[in-house]
Amino acid sequence: MIDPHNRNLGQNHILDSLSATEYKRLAPHLERVALPLGDIIYEPGDELRYAYFPTTCIVSMLYVMESGAPAEIAMVGNDGVIGVSLFMGGGSMPNRAVVRSVGYAYRLRAQLLLQEFNRAGGCRNGTLHDLLLRYTQGLITQIAQTSVCNRHHCVDQQLCRWLLLSLDRLPSNELIITQELIANMLGVRREGITEAAGKLQQAGLIAAADVSRYWIGRDWKRAPANATKWSKRNSIDCVSLSRMLH
Repeated sequence: MIDPHNRNLGQNHILDSLSATEYKRLAPHLERVALPLGDIIYEPGDELRYAYFPTTCIVSMLYVMESGAPAEIAMVGNDGVIGVSLFMGGGSMPNRAVVRSVGYAYRLRAQLLLQEFNRAGGCRNGTLHDLLLRYTQGLITQIAQTSVCNRHHCVDQQLCRWLLLSLDRLPSNELIITQELIANMLGVRREGITEAAGKLQQAGLIAAADVSRYWIGRDWKRAPANATKWSKRNSIDCVSLSRMLH
């Protein structure tokens, strides 16, 4: 539970954008929880009991094939919420949600989220209702962009997009993850990620402390001017950035 009189969250964009009245109603019910690496928040078909508002963690939304092979379709960090089906008319999700960057989140009981979402009577008036719908639109766009990038871009370009999206959602420029896990997220061979990451290190865009810990340069001083703009708006247009590697 958090203090309803303290608006200094500064971590989750949706919660930070609530009106003062909504914040005071929800704050007593927001529970800060630690989400460890690899924790499965839900499986396909699970009934959701909570909505999660990440602050310092990143959660991957994975589509699991019949063979059991997963592929990442979107990622959620401090920009959004886990559990859009709760307010979009469904009680379950068709995908798996797994924590891939350890950190914290605020969770809210599903019933309380629905109660606040429907409080405005379905009217768009700048409330949580409007914020959640706008976020869902952005999430759908991210899923579409991911699909296009995975279909038409090489591994170098896919890794650049993935790192830029991660950078947008991290509180620091440190990313703790293995190359094998990145390869599983993108649905490519680990050797391809190793080669692409090596090129990024040679270009001075990332630094590796060991096999599972990387620092991502936030200034991108050697990148094209528009690469930073792409990162900020979560665009798939990572082609120019990857050209620096060749």
